[in-house]
Amino acid sequence: MSVVQLNKKVPDFSAESTSGTFRLSDHKGKNVVLYFYPRDNTPGCTREGQDFRDNIAKFRRNKTVVVGVSRDSLASHEKFREKQGFPFELISDKDETLCRLFDVIKEKNMYGKKVMGIERSTFLIDINGKLRREWRKVKVDGHVDEVLEAVRELNRTNT
Repeated sequence: MSVVQLNKKVPDFSAESTSGTFRLSDHKGKNVVLYFYPRDNTPGCTREGQDFRDNIAKFRRNKTVVVGVSRDSLASHEKFREKQGFPFELISDKDETLCRLFDVIKEKNMYGKKVMGIERSTFLIDINGKLRREWRKVKVDGHVDEVLEAVRELNRTNT
């Protein structure tokens, strides 16, 4: 499978999530925000998830589904989701299929050691399944506001 490209249709995919199987095609007619994060229960990942949680009503008003993705297990995701009260699904991508499709596995430096891990990234897929925006090397502060503004702009151009 090749890597997604801006303004091209994202291949339909299915993946195991905290609410069963998530299929991109099940959300046709809605925008999808797919955010990739390194690990459950880490400070940055928790803050990012909380920011999406705290703005979920605004995303829903803008016909947008939010979904988090990491390589953590479903059991870890379920605990993380429950603990933080996340009203959206978390996808377990243990085999890195989605990570490869969206090209988010990068070499990182952890305490002086080189490791391969998820680079915090967010993708906005429109109501027709096309990739419209991508944010890579995301910094948590202000990111969700920027994504929400991009969703609003996309909705203005699609109406």
